[in-house]
Amino acid sequence: MDGLFEVAGSAAGQGSLAGNTHASAPLAVRMRPRSLDELVGQGQLRADGSPLRQLIDGNRPMSLLLWGPPGTGKTTIAAILSGQTGRDFVEISAVAAGVKEVRAAIDNARRQLANSGRETVLFVDEVHRFSKAQQDALLPGVENRWVSLVAATTENPFFSVISPLLSRSLMVQLESLSDADITDVLDRAVTDERGLGGAVSIDDDARDHLVRLAGGDARRALTYLEAAAGAAGGKGSVVIDLPTAETAVDRAAVRYDRQGDQHYDVTSAFIKSIRGSDADAALHYLARMIEAGEDPRFIARRLVILASEDIGLADPNALTTAVAAAQAVQLIGMPEAQLNLAHAVIALAVAPKSNAVTNAIFAAIADVRAGKIGPVPAHLRDGHYAGAKKLGHAQGYKYAHNEPFGIAEQQYAPDAVADATYYQPTALGAEATIKERWERVRRLIRGSR
Repeated sequence: MDGLFEVAGSAAGQGSLAGNTHASAPLAVRMRPRSLDELVGQGQLRADGSPLRQLIDGNRPMSLLLWGPPGTGKTTIAAILSGQTGRDFVEISAVAAGVKEVRAAIDNARRQLANSGRETVLFVDEVHRFSKAQQDALLPGVENRWVSLVAATTENPFFSVISPLLSRSLMVQLESLSDADITDVLDRAVTDERGLGGAVSIDDDARDHLVRLAGGDARRALTYLEAAAGAAGGKGSVVIDLPTAETAVDRAAVRYDRQGDQHYDVTSAFIKSIRGSDADAALHYLARMIEAGEDPRFIARRLVILASEDIGLADPNALTTAVAAAQAVQLIGMPEAQLNLAHAVIALAVAPKSNAVTNAIFAAIADVRAGKIGPVPAHLRDGHYAGAKKLGHAQGYKYAHNEPFGIAEQQYAPDAVADATYYQPTALGAEATIKERWERVRRLIRGSR
């Protein structure tokens, strides 16, 4: 079982990852919070009376399901639970372990509980990678409370975790760390004795660069900081400046403030490049946003909007492509999801363009706001209730499926807008065919009007 488990020492209080760090351990490991109060971000979890606070302070056996992006503290919470409650810590990698290893870990925990009374925190990272059979193997330990299971996942557990395990666990959702949280993590690591101990300092530009590249991932931020500190030391410097940070992480700094003018300027140029069908320019601005740490969900949302606003029915597949990219961002996450975003950007950029859908809804809304409403024509009103016939509701309605070509000549819109022509399709792309059909259909519907 070597390599599959990380088993803490058996002495009381040494069951956490924090208790087993050493000077040569990675900076991200050395700086792992030792208590819930040291946890950066996740204020909803640290608040007095929160389920996690009650679980740790009350030292009650309970299984947790931690759902959140990478680097937000899932492993840390498992270690805190172990350390602050005096339980042993056993980690299983869902990438390497099978049913046999899962059962062995639970059997060991059960024997220890029976022989010495010591409880075990069983941490399963990336539990979504477990098959149903592997997840089923966890159930006896959870049901009998032989272990306090802490299972971590970056994917929606309602799709990736079996229902029996969900129902027996307290689900805790973790949020991405903010730029301020990552800045706090870096500043602590620079000064803390467990970290760099003040041996080097970091200037503002370098810190901002590392914060951008971290993308809300504390572990990534500390990995970059450690590399930058090593690069500074290699040059005999005690200051991490921007060139040193760039060299250490092999990336150029992107001059981009996600809350400032550059955010709006780059986003505007991105949308206008796609609208203008310049795929190369659009990819450039996409790359700038990705490298600046822009929220990929924001980028995906803009693509979904653009698909209807600027393409519409000129390419009916555009919206499907954009929505698929947005779902992929949620399902996969960065950095792999940059491929899905690029796929959608190119598809939308080269697609034929039409703003007919946009103009149509804006024109209809303008008429409604101007008071052009009017009553629904009597033959279209609901005729399924008692007395409707006496009111003349639904009388004279023509069932379209019984008419030639499946189209009935009758009035659908209220009198106030009976002759409105909101949707005026272009002759571009697939909308050219739609234009031809729609004009014929409209003539059939309206007859001599």
